[in-house]
Amino acid sequence: MCRLAEDIGFDSIWVPDHLIYVVPGEEPKGPWECWSILSAVAAATSRVEIGPLVLCTNFRNPGLIAKMADTVDEISGGRLILGLGAGWHEPEYRAFGFPYEHRVGRFAEAFTIIRTLLRRGAIDFQGKHYTLRDCELRPRGPRADGPPLLIGSRGEQILRMTAPHVDYWNAWAVWNVNRPEGLAPLHAQVDAACLATGRDPAEIARTVAVFVQLPGGTDPDNPRAPWLRGTPEELAETLRCFARAGIAHVQVLLDPNTSEGIAAFAPVLEHLDRGEGLGVRARTEVISTDDYSRLRRAR
Repeated sequence: MCRLAEDIGFDSIWVPDHLIYVVPGEEPKGPWECWSILSAVAAATSRVEIGPLVLCTNFRNPGLIAKMADTVDEISGGRLILGLGAGWHEPEYRAFGFPYEHRVGRFAEAFTIIRTLLRRGAIDFQGKHYTLRDCELRPRGPRADGPPLLIGSRGEQILRMTAPHVDYWNAWAVWNVNRPEGLAPLHAQVDAACLATGRDPAEIARTVAVFVQLPGGTDPDNPRAPWLRGTPEELAETLRCFARAGIAHVQVLLDPNTSEGIAAFAPVLEHLDRGEGLGVRARTEVISTDDYSRLRRAR
């Protein structure tokens, strides 16, 4: 699936970081572990950017996360975008034995450790939740300052603590009802966090996950984020509308999420390529997972 996506012109490939999806009234489902899959994608592709959307910092030691990020960036030849978040799906925390309490406090310490290690290569840190003594990253990956950082959150606390340091901000489709016109209040939140911390809002590129249903898709509509549907021309124009609304990068979650679905999206990419002269550009991606539809309904 990932090689096909790269061959037909997708710009990046993203992998969700979840352990199990528990939705009331349904059999529990789960994807493969994120970083194992991401390592395989790094080795199996040569051009596309790759990243977790987004990595839950509470599932792994933050020093190890930085080490893994440098390693995958090395495997991929410098194509990693490191997406980070605090997690939200409580059942998987309980199932795998991770503490759900103090998620924001844990994230704050983890984010400090990860970005410091990736930017400087070393840290000595003692906090409430994590202690790292004389920790160093050796060897270093292909980029001296590590991979760019992406934050996936709309919480005020997390936005303010990360705004001075991240390169990208990501919105989940439910937050803007899967429509470009729903982005304005989210942009305002990010802008406010930037201004409150002395960061130029224009320095953070805005990204959004978009749900697209193609012929053959069977997943029902989520009332909070109805599927985008239409001809290739119509879908391309909608993605251009996201670009006009300030989005630099879109992650396309396809239904059906199969090789056939990826191939069926190729005409949309062709129409986007033809529209580059409009002065807007929407970059399109695919998320590869076993059963993201459960996540889509739950989040």
